[in-house]
Amino acid sequence: MANYLASIFGTEQDKVNCSFYYKIGACRHGDRCSRKHVKPSYSQTVLLPNLYQNPAYDPKAKLDAKQLQMHFDAFYEDFWCEMCKYGELEEVVVCDNNNDHLIGNVYARFKYEDSAQKACDALNSRWYAARPIYCELSPVTDFREACCRLNSGEGCVRAGFCNFIHRKNPSPELERELDMSTRKWLRERGRDERSVTRSPSPEPTRRRY
Repeated sequence: MANYLASIFGTEQDKVNCSFYYKIGACRHGDRCSRKHVKPSYSQTVLLPNLYQNPAYDPKAKLDAKQLQMHFDAFYEDFWCEMCKYGELEEVVVCDNNNDHLIGNVYARFKYEDSAQKACDALNSRWYAARPIYCELSPVTDFREACCRLNSGEGCVRAGFCNFIHRKNPSPELERELDMSTRKWLRERGRDERSVTRSPSPEPTRRRY
């Protein structure tokens, strides 16, 4: 029985625990969900709900596609470089959804759980863009299950209101720059992979909007 319960934990067959919360770290029902949202006591991933303020969803913002990408690239670079201060970063995922439980959500997946915990502890006492930051450990460690598979293909008919993550991507140029600067930082830091004090973490170069 115990093995069976463990095998269905967090799946749609699990009638006790919410599969959406387990896969995505967020659920459209929130506290009203009839199933449990089991918050992890340790994880490689942190979630910062509603951190990215996407001007595409602001009716007062008059930005074209190029300006929207520049705005996002500046945010993405700033966030990536800031997370590197807490440890080796493996992935950043920003939601492009427009529904209440996913809009502006940002995930950071670290190589080590203690780096994620360090980031979570520090960020909850900080502000970003004149707004307080809320940060929590997330059960999500594999974003292949969390992201909408149709969004990168022929297109998702639910668009920004899909309950799976529609991932917003930085420009290829920025991805290359961050990859190179992070590799250089890791080389300079030396053999102790958990040390973040041997050399300064990467610094953002783009102007924030």
